[in-house]
Order: sequence, then C-alpha cells, then structure tokens
Amino acid sequence: MNMPPTGTEGSFVVEGVRILGDGPLVDLHVEQGRIVQIAPGDATQDAMLVALPGFVDLHTHLREPGGEDAETVASGTRAAAAGGYTDVFPMANTSPVTDSVDLIEELRVRAREVSTRVHPIAAATLRLAGEELVDVVSLRKAGVTVFSDDGHCLTDDGLVYELLSLLAEHGGVFAQHAQSASIVRDGIINAEVAEEAGCRGWPGVGEEAIVARDIAIARATGGRLHVCHVSTRRTVDLIRWAKSLGAPVSAEVTPHHLSLSDQDAVRRGAALKVNPPLRSRDDIEALRSALLDGTIDVVATDHAPHPAEKKNLPWSSAAFGMTGIETALPIVADVFAVDGLVDWHGVMRVMSTAPARIGGIADWQQPEIAVGSAATFCVVQGGRPWVLQSSDLLSKSRNTPFDGFEFTHRVLMTVLEGRVTHSSTGGGP
Repeated sequence: MNMPPTGTEGSFVVEGVRILGDGPLVDLHVEQGRIVQIAPGDATQDAMLVALPGFVDLHTHLREPGGEDAETVASGTRAAAAGGYTDVFPMANTSPVTDSVDLIEELRVRAREVSTRVHPIAAATLRLAGEELVDVVSLRKAGVTVFSDDGHCLTDDGLVYELLSLLAEHGGVFAQHAQSASIVRDGIINAEVAEEAGCRGWPGVGEEAIVARDIAIARATGGRLHVCHVSTRRTVDLIRWAKSLGAPVSAEVTPHHLSLSDQDAVRRGAALKVNPPLRSRDDIEALRSALLDGTIDVVATDHAPHPAEKKNLPWSSAAFGMTGIETALPIVADVFAVDGLVDWHGVMRVMSTAPARIGGIADWQQPEIAVGSAATFCVVQGGRPWVLQSSDLLSKSRNTPFDGFEFTHRVLMTVLEGRVTHSSTGGGP
C-alpha cells in the first residue's frame, strides 16, 4: 500500500479505503486541506483499510510545563497522532497548574504547529487546592470549555454547587475525578483483591458516593457534569438513572478499564497501578455494555506518561497511571466488534462525535469524509494481527500496560487539515 509520509501537505492521495467501513473501496484526493475528489479504488488491492474522522481525546496528560521528563506537548501530540487523534484536551495538573487565562494562553503558544489541535482544560480550583474556584467567567471568555481538578476530587459540596451554577449560566462542563478521600484514604488497588495483593483497598463506593452527590447538584443547578474514568457497575447504574431523568450528565471510560482487570493488576504488579484502580470482570462487562448502549458517552484515554524510574517500583511508591493514547483504537474496535465485524459508526460516536460535542469544540460539525469537507481523518487497518512493542511507541514515556499484546486493528495514518501528522505501514503504531 502507498501512504504519503508524515509531514506531507498540499496535494496527495490516500488509496484503497472504505469510509466508515461501508461501501466500495475509494481513493481520497486531498488538496489544500480539503477532500476534493473521492474516486473508485482498485478492488484487487483490498488492504482492509477504513477511513474514520479524526479522534478527540477529552482526557489526556501532556505534562508540560513542569513534567517534561515524562512528556512534552510535542511528544504527546505525536503519540496522539499515532493513535488517530486530531484533537486533545490536556488536563490542568501541570506545574504551574493551568488555572488562569495567562497560563492557558501560554499553553496555546506551546501547542502551535504540533501534531494535533490542543484544547487546554482549566483547573476548577486555584492550584488544584480545592479551596477557591478559578475565575470561571474570564476563562470562559478566553475560550475554555472544560474545567477539572483531575488527579484530585473536588470534594467541597459548596464549591461544586457554585461551579455548576456558574457553568449553567456561562456554559462549559465540569469534569470530575470522583474519589472520596475519606473513603479511599491511601487505597491503591481494588478493595476486592487488596488482601491478595498485600495493598490497601480502594473501594468502588469511593467513586460512587461522589458521583451520586454530583448528579444531585447537577440536577439542581442545570450545570453540566462529566464523570471522568468511570470504573464500576454501580457508577454506571447511577449515570443511567441520571440520564433517565434528563440530568445534564455525561461520562467517559478508559481503554484500560475496558480491557484489564484487578486480577491482572495482582498478577503484574505496580505497572498496572492506576487511579481509579482496575476493577472486576463484572465491572468490565458493565462498562462495555454501557459504552455500547450510550450510557457512557465517550472513550477517553487518561494518557498518563511516567518515566521508568517512577513506575518500576513497589506498589506503595510507584506512580499512578499508564500511557494509552497510541493504543486506544484497537481496544475500542474490539469492544464494538461482533463476529469479527466492527461497528465503525459506534467507534466514531465514542471517539470523535461525542467527545467533540461534550468538549465544545467551536468549529466541530458532524464529522464527514466527503468531497468539500476538511481533510481531517485517520486510516485504520484491520484483519492483520500485530504485536505491540513498547519500543515502537512515540510517547516520551513507555509505561504501557499492553507491551507484548496482540491486536487486530491499528492506525496507519492520521491527517489534520490536509497535513499528514502520522504515517506508518508496519511495525505497530
């Protein structure tokens, strides 16, 4: 197959794809940032390629400023492009914390001419301290659409009420890291396997109690609540109930919570230490079902890079988190596969359309790969099993939980506004 190399701009052709997996093979002709022609492809050269709208990650960590030993805006967006992403929303838990208009603008400057569009998330409280709200009105005027203290839970009832009231008036969404400090304390692994692992347990109710409270406040204020990294069946039940009442609530799930269990964590150790922790197989089944039926709106990676010296440690001292932005697609494709056939429209919903809508990307319309539309898409190959090697990843950190895993689908190419931001025809992402 012929793929234009990374960095290609101007005029080029992407050959032999099926748009959203439907219909005949076609060639996409790109000129000056737009698709100008969709021509019949060569049916004798079927490489099982699917063209999809570019993915949107509503929850990632680029670490810059302050954590450049783990990731930078440049390296993180290169990794994102390798995963099929064209838009990312980086969390505010940097150093300094992204909690003001000036710091938002500094991040936007850093993000010029990188491999994706970058939509900075602002902290919900100053310095992530949970004591005083940021200037929500000024940040909204500056174009911020998402507020989050991710890495910390905003536990103060009054501040959550005040924040959601402001967002009801001025727009935007509050993305909550749901973790009751008084329940979880220093827990680090799912409570059901804590004794087996020899670690303190992190019970699921520590998530569920915060979600229940926040749903009540969202219903009362009309402010939009987004629940980060849902991990338990009972949280799914709460979100389903809230939506049945018309509450302004959305939710995300990570690829690792869709695919790895607490027993994997016990067996493999602190490489799988993550917050919230990996849960039971029953929880995984509930998460997968909720993603398929729309109770959970999006897949968000919570891409959390760490250098090896912070992960290759005992449970008690290893950092929480794992990379995931380069490996999300093959996991999501598996969730949406029935008898080997992937519902690519479903993949588009949870990886493109819904996260863009929730994140309020200003110029986003219903994604379309059609003549006249912006050339912003990715190309996925299926049907050819491959083995992930962490050394092939583009993230500055290699703390993937999937090293050595065999996958069926992978991203071969990503195009952003007519520029090839990633191109690969073999050897992994």
